Amino acid sequence: MRSLRLGPPLVCLAVLAGCAGLRPAEDTAEPRVVNYSAEDDQVRIDEQRVRGQLKRATVTPKAEGVAPYEVLPPAGGQDTSISRDTAGQRVWTVLTF
Repeated sequence: MRSLRLGPPLVCLAVLAGCAGLRPAEDTAEPRVVNYSAEDDQVRIDEQRVRGQLKRATVTPKAEGVAPYEVLPPAGGQDTSISRDTAGQRVWTVLTF
């Protein structure tokens, strides 16, 4: 019976290749999605946050004939105190399919 001999560099590569599959990478984990809801006499507010960042905010008024609307969240990585983008503006859905 013959034995296979590997030199030191090949042994290190073989060990690293074997260890790479044992531990899942932390970057492949699913993002944490949290839905919040707040309600009072006049409105209901639903928020969706992904990794702590606000992705969607929907305001549903309880008054008759008033359509629900979304509030645009600020773009990530921007200073909202000096930014002149559309963050905080209300947006209504006109057509749905």
